[in-house]
Amino acid sequence: MKNFSMGNNGQMANLMKQAEAMQKQLEKTKEELAETAVEATVGGGMVTASMSGAYELLDLHIKPEAVDPDDVETTEDLVIAVINECLRQVTELRREKLPL
Repeated sequence: MKNFSMGNNGQMANLMKQAEAMQKQLEKTKEELAETAVEATVGGGMVTASMSGAYELLDLHIKPEAVDPDDVETTEDLVIAVINECLRQVTELRREKLPL
């Protein structure tokens, strides 16, 4: 049976406190990210979207002139592009705020 001195117990307690503090900071940062929004615009301003730092799509605006009934594919491509740009921005933001 190993004999642990009070020094080891104190070190363990200190490590536990540090882990708890880190966990609290992580949760606070995640909450802040959820309240942060990024915005992207594509197609010369024809399509705009915003997304939270928690990857929730908040807004999507498509100007009427971006919609051509004879060319729906272009509008679809613009929507995909703006969402992908929002995702890229949120991913970068999370890398900055939550380095692993």
